[in-house]
Amino acid sequence: MLWGATLRSPHPHARIVRLDVSRALAQPGVHAVLTHEDVPGENVYGLKYQDTPALADGLVRYQGEPVAILAADHPEIARQALKEIVVEYDVLEPITDPERAAHDDSLPKLHPGGNLVRHQRIVKGDPAATADVVVSGVYEIGMQDQAFLGPESGLAVPAEDGGVDLYLATQWLHVDQRQTAKALGLPLEKVRLTLSGVGGAFGGREDLSMQIHSCMLALRTGRPVKMSYNRLESFFGHVHRHPAKMYYEHGATKDGKLVYVRAKLYFDGGAYASKTPVVVGNGTTLSVGPYDVPNAHIEGWGVYTNNPTCGAMRGLGAVQPTYAYESQMDKLAAALGMDPAELRIRNALSEGSTVVTGQVVDFPAPVAELVQRVRDLPLPPEPTGARDIRELPGGASNTTHGEGVVRGVGYGVTIKNISYAEGLDDYSTARVRLEVIGGEAVAMVHTAAAEVGQGLVTLQQQIARTELGVPRVSVHPADTSVGDAGSSSASRQTYVTGGAVRNACRAVAEAVYRRLGVPAAGMTLAGGKVVAADGEVVADLAELLGDTAIEETREFHHRPTYPLDPETGQGDAHVQYGFSAHRAVVDVDLDLGLVKVVQLDCAQDVGKAMNPDAVVAQIQGGSAQGLGLAVMEEILVERGKVRNPSFTDYLIPTILDMPPMRVDVLERPDPHAPYGVRGVGEPPTISATPAIANAIRAATGLELPRVPIRPEHITGV
Repeated sequence: MLWGATLRSPHPHARIVRLDVSRALAQPGVHAVLTHEDVPGENVYGLKYQDTPALADGLVRYQGEPVAILAADHPEIARQALKEIVVEYDVLEPITDPERAAHDDSLPKLHPGGNLVRHQRIVKGDPAATADVVVSGVYEIGMQDQAFLGPESGLAVPAEDGGVDLYLATQWLHVDQRQTAKALGLPLEKVRLTLSGVGGAFGGREDLSMQIHSCMLALRTGRPVKMSYNRLESFFGHVHRHPAKMYYEHGATKDGKLVYVRAKLYFDGGAYASKTPVVVGNGTTLSVGPYDVPNAHIEGWGVYTNNPTCGAMRGLGAVQPTYAYESQMDKLAAALGMDPAELRIRNALSEGSTVVTGQVVDFPAPVAELVQRVRDLPLPPEPTGARDIRELPGGASNTTHGEGVVRGVGYGVTIKNISYAEGLDDYSTARVRLEVIGGEAVAMVHTAAAEVGQGLVTLQQQIARTELGVPRVSVHPADTSVGDAGSSSASRQTYVTGGAVRNACRAVAEAVYRRLGVPAAGMTLAGGKVVAADGEVVADLAELLGDTAIEETREFHHRPTYPLDPETGQGDAHVQYGFSAHRAVVDVDLDLGLVKVVQLDCAQDVGKAMNPDAVVAQIQGGSAQGLGLAVMEEILVERGKVRNPSFTDYLIPTILDMPPMRVDVLERPDPHAPYGVRGVGEPPTISATPAIANAIRAATGLELPRVPIRPEHITGV
């Protein structure tokens, strides 16, 4: 096996004047050094737009863009050989302001089509409506990193048929396969991918990292090539959450009923498109929140800049507007002299409501109940007397004993689309095999759905045990030898892959009944037996199968969605919505600007809790990521350059930062979904951030229009 390494641009915007790899190739132990000229197929890939070069061709558009790759006998030889590659750059002025990039035609064009990735307008009702009480604000959200545990890594093995086998952690095996095969100039069947490892993802593994590079090196050298990023390189090797700047205006009646929302949202997509088109679509269609708003005028822009590329991250496109509109709801409540929770309850969507795109909510939407439930949970006791310093802002740093510390309570509520949208046929495939092993009927489930820590392997086993009535179920490693399962993102896999496994299991069961010559009606499979409605055992599965097996492959397609009207943004764009509500309690040291989240409670509708323990864990983990964005997590970028690409300087919450949580799980089944499920993973991340921000505002009385909220934002110093 050889080790691969990547040479990356130190500049956010520059022309490549000269590129010489001869000295690197001459180093002992180096077997190949490749540039854009060595890409066998098309030197371009992308999730939505094909705009990203596998290796830079004459121009670099962000700091860290891959320029050359090499393979060597040892990772240290590879790292040292990178230093021998000669690159001369003509450094250009970076474009870093997304709002200016959206409107200033005098700026250089970063791509042939210009600097605009997508513009979306949403118009509902009367966009010029007026109201008794009006509040406005400008809100910003910083660039968050997915901070998954396992850095990018993959092993490419050249095959005898001229193809390649790639083992890696990813979120979507088949989309990786398609992009990689195109760059390699190979047919799909010669590029085979197998899921290997977990390590988390949270959106950061949707885009390619080392897939094309490792395969290029393996095919060039004829030897297996492993590429594994260290943490520093990982910060440059994957996309991040889109920073955003958002202008909002809310109008309401004197009794607190929303009349209109007007908003302009700017999303910084960075150097390449990635999921920016989807972020704009989600951001605008979810821009008014889980509220009944009769009139709206929304515009969203996603733009190219020379900042790091931004793409998918948990809560895609909903995190940014939720922070803004929930800040506005608190501001509106203050202007009305109304309790913030009551204002939310008064305007909450419900089944039968119409969202901002005109789509009717035709499934349970217990938004008001979620807010009521978190509001009614017990608050932590007010502190009295001497306090344990570990429970105060600053913790064991002993910065305060309670003097100058004030407490605040805040709410955050969100709406998030589940599955992909705007007309995409979002489906999954499952193959289920029932056979006899060791005298016992055993089921095997095979899908290409990526397990990224969300518990999908367990879920597939649960469904097969339920549908086929056999205790032993194995899950085949996910790979591209079975049909596409789509991405492990958008909170969609329980819905679509769960539906596919269910369909395949039911097809197997029907084949069992056909073999027996009995009608399926009234029959069930349980305990390895075929059981009639009256409880009579009709057959033993192991005896029925003998040396044969029954195998069925089925797809699951959710109900269709439709593109938005290009002028008004109206349309049934989404499959399903998820809802969650948080109430945060914080202590703030006004002198030092330090924040301690004392309690973070959540109520969420999950449709049907397929695995109750896993559901609670998803809500807790998502809340931790929302807390991180609220008070600490941000990739700091200055003039296109990342200042803090390490976990020394990019801070994420630890167990000491997470407060006690009460989690209230509602189960209001969606009649359109398999088993009534509703996506779980994303909503808690989204609503946690504004709840904490609103609690800090309540404690300090400050406007605090940007997250993460830093000490200097509170102290003014």
